[in-house]
Parts: sequence; structure tokens; C-alpha cells
Amino acid sequence: MAMAVGGKGGPLNDINVTPLIDVLLVLLIIFMIIVPHTPQGLSALIPQPPKHKQNQAVVERTIVVSIDAHRQVSINQTPVSIQDLGNRLLDIFKTRNDRVMFVRGNPNLPFGAVAQVIDIAHGAEINKIGLITKAIEEQQ
Repeated sequence: MAMAVGGKGGPLNDINVTPLIDVLLVLLIIFMIIVPHTPQGLSALIPQPPKHKQNQAVVERTIVVSIDAHRQVSINQTPVSIQDLGNRLLDIFKTRNDRVMFVRGNPNLPFGAVAQVIDIAHGAEINKIGLITKAIEEQQ
């Protein structure tokens, strides 16, 4: 603390705020560094075109859930109702170690319908879900 002496009113006490500002800036920097940066949203996997010919067994084991413009769901071209989708996915993935699935949705379909399929897949304990876009399909 600084103290000014003299003047008509007697001794005058003033707080020296310079060290207080220094401490405040150091605390601000510390809190900016230790705040965890959490990613927002869902992570999406996009299938990449093969660099070489894929093994036919790998192609047969790939699970693709498709949703058309009329909200009809199919697993690898086999129609299934939205209510039975979770049970069918559980049956398919109960003997597999790799829990990877791809979702192909109609471009005119609202994303809420695709998100519903992704939510059902998460409920079936599928931990990696990729989205197939029109551009990816055209490259294959």
C-alpha cells in the first residue's frame, strides 16, 4: 500500500493496484490454459474410396443402412422396419468384432430421419458409424 502524507485533510491512504492487476492477469492466463477444449457434435466417419481392389469378403461384411425418400429403411438392400432395425443390428453385430456401419440417406430427406437411424445404431452398441454421401458414391 502506498501512503501519501501531507495536504489539508491529513494522511491519505491509496491502494497500489499494479500488483493486483499483475496477479489478475496471471490467473486469467492460467484459467485460459487449463480449460478443457471439448469437441462439439458427433464425430462422423466418411468411407474413403479404395486404393486397390478390395477383397470380396470385406465387401460382403460391410453393413450399409439405407433410407429412401419415403423413409423406408433397408440393411444391405434387405427392407426392414424402423422398429425392428435395432434388433436386426444386434443380431448382425453379435458375432462381429468390428462394429462399423455406414448410413446412406436420400438427399431430400431431413437429417432428423438419418439421426434417428444413427441413434438406433448407437443403442445397438455400434461404436463407429460412417455417412455415405453422393460424392463418395460417385467415386466408387
